[in-house]
Formats: sequence, C-alpha cells, structure tokens
Amino acid sequence: MEFELRKWKKEDATRLAILANNKNIAKNLRNTFPSPYTYEDAEWFVNDCIEKGDERQLLYAIVVNDEVVGSIGIFLKEDVYEKSAELGYWLAEEYWGNGIVSKAAKIICKEAFKIYDIVRIYAEPFEYNAGSKRALEKAGFTYEGTMRNGVCKEGQIFSYCMYSILREEI
Repeated sequence: MEFELRKWKKEDATRLAILANNKNIAKNLRNTFPSPYTYEDAEWFVNDCIEKGDERQLLYAIVVNDEVVGSIGIFLKEDVYEKSAELGYWLAEEYWGNGIVSKAAKIICKEAFKIYDIVRIYAEPFEYNAGSKRALEKAGFTYEGTMRNGVCKEGQIFSYCMYSILREEI
C-alpha cells in the first residue's frame, strides 16, 4: 500500500482524534497514549510535534491518500544511552497488515541515522503484539530478548520484547 511520511500539521488534529480513539491501538502502547483519545489530546500532540522540531526527535504522520492513518517517530535518548534512539509508532486499525509500518520504519531509521550521531535504534513491543514484532523483523530489526513481566498495562503485568537495528545494518 502506498503511503508517505510528512510532518504533522495543526489541521491533522481532528482526524488524529478520531483514529487514535481506539482501545485496540491504545492497548499496545504506553500509558502516555491516552484512552479515550480526545480532540484536546490530538491538538496537544500535534502542537508538541511542531514546537519541538527535529532537534531530539523525528515525528511524522503516516499518510495514505492525503489522510493521516498513523504516526511514527524516533526519539533520542540521553546519558549512557546517548548513542541510541527509540522507535515508536501506531497505525489506524483498518490499515494493519498492509506492510506500512515495516516500510515506514525503514524510511525513518535511514533518515535518523543520517541526521543524528546514533549507532542503534530500538523498539519495545509488548510480547503479545505479534503484528508489531513481525513488522519490526520485516524492517530489518533483530530480536534481542524478552523482558519478563517488564510492563504494567491496565493493571496487568506483561512481558515486552527488545528489538534493535544498528547503523551498519540499514
């Protein structure tokens, strides 16, 4: 499926609020991703992306046929992790299984390695999220291990997986 990555625009907030207000998306993300997801949440997110710029993160809207269908970002780390960055993403449920995330991850990781002085990009999908793990593997990420009982989501304890890709692997 054809898509593009582009910077977030203020006018994206309305569609973002509709798409992101989905428990099937929220259950696979950190608690900082609100559920329910309101227009105010969307407006805050879009404005934050615009204000922060690219100094410590790359954040793009995933767009199909001129409509936002998700988000993907690279976030630089600090301290002893200063040469690493984290990949995060979500996609509207109706677009799952079309290869968009794996292709988008390749694109944004290549760009991040060109722009930033990093050597590693990692992602931490929940262990039960088979689709996300498959997308990372298709994007060239290597499975490094499972962090047993490493997260608490909605009062339940789950394991999460560590995947990474190195600069020389892209």
